[in-house]
Amino acid sequence: MARRKQNYPLIEGLEITTLAAEGKAMGRWQDQVVFVPMTVPGDLVDVQIRNRRRRFMEGTVVRYVHRSPLRVEPFCAHFGVCGGCKWQNLPYAEQLRFKTEQVRDQLARIGKIELPEIRPCLASAETQFYRNKLEFTFAPRRWMTYEEIAAGGDIDAGPALGFHIPNLFDKVLDIEKCWLQPEPSNALRNEIKRFALEHGYSFHNIREHAGLMRNLIVRTASTGEIMAIVVFGEEDTPRIEALMSHVAERFPQITSLFYVVNTKWNDSLADLTPVLYRGKDHIFEQMEGLRFKVGPKSFYQTNSAQAYELYKVARDFAALTGGETLYDLYTGTGTIANFCAARCVKVVGVEYVPEAIDDAKVNSALNGIGNTRFYAGDMKAVLDDAFVAANGRPDVIILDPPRAGVDQPVIDVILRAAPERIVYVSCNPATQARDLALMDGAYRVEAVQPVDMFPHTHHVENVVKLVRR
Repeated sequence: MARRKQNYPLIEGLEITTLAAEGKAMGRWQDQVVFVPMTVPGDLVDVQIRNRRRRFMEGTVVRYVHRSPLRVEPFCAHFGVCGGCKWQNLPYAEQLRFKTEQVRDQLARIGKIELPEIRPCLASAETQFYRNKLEFTFAPRRWMTYEEIAAGGDIDAGPALGFHIPNLFDKVLDIEKCWLQPEPSNALRNEIKRFALEHGYSFHNIREHAGLMRNLIVRTASTGEIMAIVVFGEEDTPRIEALMSHVAERFPQITSLFYVVNTKWNDSLADLTPVLYRGKDHIFEQMEGLRFKVGPKSFYQTNSAQAYELYKVARDFAALTGGETLYDLYTGTGTIANFCAARCVKVVGVEYVPEAIDDAKVNSALNGIGNTRFYAGDMKAVLDDAFVAANGRPDVIILDPPRAGVDQPVIDVILRAAPERIVYVSCNPATQARDLALMDGAYRVEAVQPVDMFPHTHHVENVVKLVRR
């Protein structure tokens, strides 16, 4: 028997009082929290509740009774449908203020530790066209907005090349202009779509696992170099050759042009071999005189200019005087390790992914850095007593873990190593707060600096300096 549909209330005149997690804002109704997307503090709205839980409700706006004076006009035509930049309707200064408050709240509420004054969130110099990498998806039918459907008439629901609709793996919003990445990103995407449609190329249907055109990845480096990777879902050599030849001719400024044939059910390219069609097999990023080689599978912070500011904060917090042994844990491709190497006696980088360690070694060699050592493996296994004995006790440790934070066994190893200072770089202040609580007995927090890597989103990076008690 089908479950009867819930009769959710319509709340009239709800005042939105503050921003909340995941790009939403919130108000209170009958002492219960109500999360409402697409609103900003100061809005007065009528809200249709769509989801009701014991501690909160979620709803959507059906009418703006009064619009907040804080509001600004979004600059992107796709705002409100694309899930990428949910805070375009909020002044940038307010975004920064909330990100600072978010860090303060999570460190205090989750970590429950003594904190210094939280520094204001460090602004990104560029708030548009700041990303150096985007991935676009092909689909046989574009996502139609509710407004289009309600308007009726003859709707063109043709193929799409753009971004996935949030929480819908098989729905793609067709993008005309994205404000996240500099040119030729938009021109390249639109031209590839035009050529594919004109020549009858099929667009990949993720449910049926069929269709030639699958993904497009574009990298635009701070050096001006460009990498493009076209991902095909079928092995159709004549059509692949025709498209790649057209792209190479139409966009001669592309430094590194690849294609990949991916016939798997998932989109991951980690176990596939990109084919170099034209140009070099890499591009370069540059930071403070250092050059970093970026291949088709390499990781690099997606906001190049702000990554430099982030790493400067981490290096300053490390307080390196030239005589320290620095351990860079979760080193990735060794960007922080190489960035700090000139101010250390020795840098030891550790990372789970062997391919990333290979890139780290290449980047050291490329920049003539001779005092780095990189190791791949399980973090707690690599950092045993024998490893520390062979490489020297760390004076300083820099941590830059994934969103899940640091595993308890790794924290135990760090505490045994007992460095004088720990610098914890995090893309998730909630898991960072949990980890800081675990280290609080041995280390006190001396400084906290939030950094905005992703303007117009709720994401915030945070750097914490810990000093041994």
